[in-house]
Order: sequence, then C-alpha cells, then structure tokens
Amino acid sequence: MSKIKTYQQALKYIYDRLPMYQRLGSAAYKKDLTNTIKLCEYTGNPQNNIKTIHIAGTNGKGTTTHIIAGGLQAQGYKVGVYTSPHYKDFRERIKINGTYIPKRFIIDFLNRYSKELEKIQPSFFEMTVAMAFLYFDEEKVDFAVIETGLGGRLDSTNVIIPLLSVITNISFDHQSMLGNTLAEIAGEKAGIIKTNIPVIIGESQKETDHVFIQKAIEMSAPVYFANDHIQLTQTGFTDQNKIYNIKYNQQIWIENLTTDLSGPFQERNIITGMYALKQLSETVNINIEKLKLFFADLKSKTGYIGRWQILGSNPLIIADSAHNEGGLKIILREIQELKYKNLHIIIGFVNDKELSSVLELFPKKAIYYFAKANIPRGLNAALLKTEGEKYGLSGKSYISVRKALAAAKIKAHSDDLVFIGGSIFVVAEVI
Repeated sequence: MSKIKTYQQALKYIYDRLPMYQRLGSAAYKKDLTNTIKLCEYTGNPQNNIKTIHIAGTNGKGTTTHIIAGGLQAQGYKVGVYTSPHYKDFRERIKINGTYIPKRFIIDFLNRYSKELEKIQPSFFEMTVAMAFLYFDEEKVDFAVIETGLGGRLDSTNVIIPLLSVITNISFDHQSMLGNTLAEIAGEKAGIIKTNIPVIIGESQKETDHVFIQKAIEMSAPVYFANDHIQLTQTGFTDQNKIYNIKYNQQIWIENLTTDLSGPFQERNIITGMYALKQLSETVNINIEKLKLFFADLKSKTGYIGRWQILGSNPLIIADSAHNEGGLKIILREIQELKYKNLHIIIGFVNDKELSSVLELFPKKAIYYFAKANIPRGLNAALLKTEGEKYGLSGKSYISVRKALAAAKIKAHSDDLVFIGGSIFVVAEVI
C-alpha cells in the first residue's frame, strides 16, 4: 500500500480495507485466532509484556472495564484500556488513563506493518487488538484492562494470559455466532478462563453457573461469584451521583463511596468491578481514600461514555446503548420508575437484530420516533416502524437519528422524558 500520511487516510484504510463486524455483521467475524497470533508475532508479542485483566460477558463489560481501570488509575498506576465498539472516534477503543491513543501512533503502525497487513488481510478487530497491545507495551503501562469484542473463546483478545479473568453476565445476543441457549453462550464466554488464573463471575445464573464451574475445574482456575462476596447498599445521592457502602464478606470495606456511574444496571457492575479490585488488592496496593476521591468523577477521568448519559433537561433527555434483551429489560424497567408526563422514545437497530425479542419489551404508552443509524447495517426506519406497529408501538419514521431527536425536542414538553437507544450506533449520533 502507499504510505499513509494523515489520520484521515489511516481511517480510510482501516474502514475500506479491513472487514469490520460493526459495519458488515457476521461476514466480518472470524472464528479463528490465527491472524491475531500472526500479527502479535510480527509486532514482537507485546501482549506478553503487559499485566492484563480480561473482561467478557454479554452486558456490563465496558462499565466493569472502566471500574477496574479507574480503581487502578486512582492508585497512580498507568492503565491501558481496550474496549469496543467506539461511539464517535476510533481512538476511544484504545486509551491510557482516559486519554485516546495518538493519531500519529495509528498512522505509524499502519506504515510500519503495511507488508504484514497486506499479507495477512486481518479483520478490523484483529488489527485493532494488535495495535492496542503494541501501544500499551511501548508506553510501558502498569496494567491494561482488555474487553472482549464478541464471545470469548475465539475473540481476538483471547491471546493474553491475564492476572484475572472476569465474566460479567450472560444474556441472549449474537445467537447466530455464539449459540441459541444461555449455556451455549456461556461456554463461549468461558473460553477466556485460563489455567490457574482466577476468574470472577459477576452474576450468578442457574442456567450458566455450572458451565463456568466445570470450565474452571478443567483449567484448575479458582472461580468466584462476585455477589457471594460483595454487598452494596445505597446510602444517598447528590445530583447525578450515588453514594454506597460496600461490604466484603459481610464486613464494611468502603464507606460512603460516591460515584457518578448512574443508571439502573450499575450496581451489579460496581459489585463485579469492586470484587475484581479486592482480588487484585492481594498483590496490588489499593488505597481506599484514593479510590473514593477518584470514583466521584470516574467518567471523565477514564473516558467513559454512552451509558445512561444525560443529554439535556426540561425535557430530560437520556441516551443509553443497551441493545439486547437483557440490557433493555433493565433500562426500560428503570424508565418506567422515573417521573414524567409523556414518554418519547427514539429507537433504531442494526438490520440483523432479532426484533421480536426486543420490540415486545418496549412500552406501548409512548410516542415513538423510529430512526435509521448512519451505518451500512442500520435498519431502515420505515421497516422498523412497520415492525413496531405489530407490537403496539406507534409513531413516525425518520431518515436519521438527529432528525428524530429534533422532532422529539419540538414535540416534548418540559416535564416529558426523551429516551434514545436500541443500538450503540443510534446513541453515537447524539452524544
């Protein structure tokens, strides 16, 4: 390939030449680690030089990743974070202490390994993972928290030997690639469990517990269920912040932890993340006061966006990227608990989403704005409107999320609620 000189050229190469699951769907998913292993070998196996924590699960991966990274960052450590997908900027995927990877590093990486990339023809994800490992190694991070993209067993990130493995929870998502039962999906996620490496399960579920226990036995890996050890009690709130007391094995561990992590799903993520930090504290110094000081402003310090994000008031506008049955159930339940006069819902999905399992969750008593996300996989808004009507959801269709939001702002009164969701790509257009 010709030499890349600008960041825009780099992005064009990444998006045009490399298959990307978020844009192409299952056609870009490779059930094989060969390309990642080859790329890592070409770059000197940087993943072997980094102390990592590996995160898998259906929901809560990104939040748990940022909780663990934030806890370590609070102690003064240099912490890399790898997450996916991104909302607005490709560089969101690769951060150190909340700061995005420099554009220059991306340009240099593509030029430095152009021959190898042309030879291997990796997927978007395979290339990005290798880039992240090299960046973290060259920047000499103390730790890197690595989130899986899809599944676990065959996910491109699954070439690391971490200090700790974490599986947040299991719900139905990507069944065509991961399996049609919770046990089958759990089996794919359990693929991150490594020999003698402790694994934390964030949520105990009767359909999946035995899968994790059996895999842990096979790998001689100690297995812990976070909710057996961490108890969380909300003691107050201030504006968008919540205050918690945290018990470890029924004994007070942290008193009055204030955090700006808001939303109905966060308590289970805090339990999982805090137990991971407790496990790490056996070998890493975790100062509670530093932790408390940091967590009051966790989002901005770690670069966390897109979950239960408040975009406006009068009317209250909330965006959240929950997109599968498990995540949407929790979000929609919380919405019903809020106080408002009328509910306006802007939704959009990708075109391979199993709509029946999610549309039936949405409340019929709401005004809907069906929108198409601005990506090739975005589901046609008119088609979504037609499908929504089958479930008693009435409203209008819009050619873009921005136009849908503009219409909702015009129609909504100051005491109404506007919710934006259904897909990370819908949320990306408004945050």
